[in-house]
Amino acid sequence: MTEQKRNVLIIGSGGREHAISWKIKQSALLKNLYVAPGNSGTAQIAENLNINPSNYSQLKTTIINKNIDLLIVGPEVPLVEGIHDQLKADDDLRELKIIGPKKKGAMLEGSKLFAKQFMQKYNIPTAGFQHFDANSIKDAKQFMQKNTPPFVIKADGLAAGKGVFICQELQEACDILDEIIVNSKFGEAGNQVVIEEFLEGIELSVFILTDGVNYKILPAAKDYKRIGENDTGLNTGGMGAVSPVPFADKQFMAKIKNKIIEPTLEGLRIEKIAYSGFIFFGLIKVNDEPFVIEYNVRLGDPETQAIMPRIKSDFLDVLLKIDSPKEFEDHVLEISSKSASTIIITSGGYPEKYTNGYTVSGLEKIKNSHVFHAGLKIENDTYKTNGGRVLAITNCAKNLKESLTLNYKDVCNIKFEKLYFRKDIGQDIVK
Repeated sequence: MTEQKRNVLIIGSGGREHAISWKIKQSALLKNLYVAPGNSGTAQIAENLNINPSNYSQLKTTIINKNIDLLIVGPEVPLVEGIHDQLKADDDLRELKIIGPKKKGAMLEGSKLFAKQFMQKYNIPTAGFQHFDANSIKDAKQFMQKNTPPFVIKADGLAAGKGVFICQELQEACDILDEIIVNSKFGEAGNQVVIEEFLEGIELSVFILTDGVNYKILPAAKDYKRIGENDTGLNTGGMGAVSPVPFADKQFMAKIKNKIIEPTLEGLRIEKIAYSGFIFFGLIKVNDEPFVIEYNVRLGDPETQAIMPRIKSDFLDVLLKIDSPKEFEDHVLEISSKSASTIIITSGGYPEKYTNGYTVSGLEKIKNSHVFHAGLKIENDTYKTNGGRVLAITNCAKNLKESLTLNYKDVCNIKFEKLYFRKDIGQDIVK
């Protein structure tokens, strides 16, 4: 008997959502694919819907009218605001499958303090920390005076990937503290800060898809957050990624599974936090031991662009099984042995001030790689820049060195004014 084909709606408009759409488009189980609001890339493979996903009545009407079977929430903000809870409480939408946790589970990303206290409670390895607010800013500065830099300062709430600061000097740390708390650099997201000890090591991203009990480990990746080469300058939403991560061998992945993934799921069960969707573990390897830097409750960008081409299985098939524990548990997720690299092309000035509207050329010259759109729009049949991170170029090859060589060749075909990309993505691993 042929399995019923499904209608899928993806919420989001970035490179991550384009990459997820690209993967789901390949599924034999797909009937119709919609993205809200989508971008110029998703428009080529799906139907973009001009709705605001934050407008509940618009979203509900769309889900009913388009007969949506599966909703994938790409970004973190709707999850932290409780979109899953709202949909599940609606009798008209009882059959809808949702990829993304309810509000309580989304606190793992929505509050750095909640996440740190959760890890502390369930003995999940993470850096030591203290937390402070506007009433204890003097205590925060005294705390840092008694300790040795560097200091890691994090805004408690969501800050679009820009709320983390590694300060080498005490004065710099005090200035950042004032910026976040006194000058409200991140608004309410900075009402509290977490100050952590600095961990020296190499970072990696590990992703799972879970129904709260069973889980599937997706390909691991390493992303590059700093704007400058050799990991210098300001933090960004991500300048590139590679997958797999050679230093995350079987033994190290077993430690991640036993010390981090399973205790996290056990902690959620004990706290009676039902969870359905992705968990992104931002990790650091310190002396062959994994520590959690942060949780995210969705897939990462740009890691998604690097890991999607490495998933050999029908990705929609495994997502549809999320509400069927036995089927989900039994499903085998096949991962390719190939290596993938993603290089982000940005507008000059990002992550601070940049100009939109520059004409982009050269997309038609890219033959070997996948192009995932982010800050790009079509105006009078011409591509124009429309964001800080404009494009992600991803190449999959037999090894990382070959992937990067082919990728950079394709990246050099793209032209627009003030274009910028890092030329050292993956070089630390290739060496």
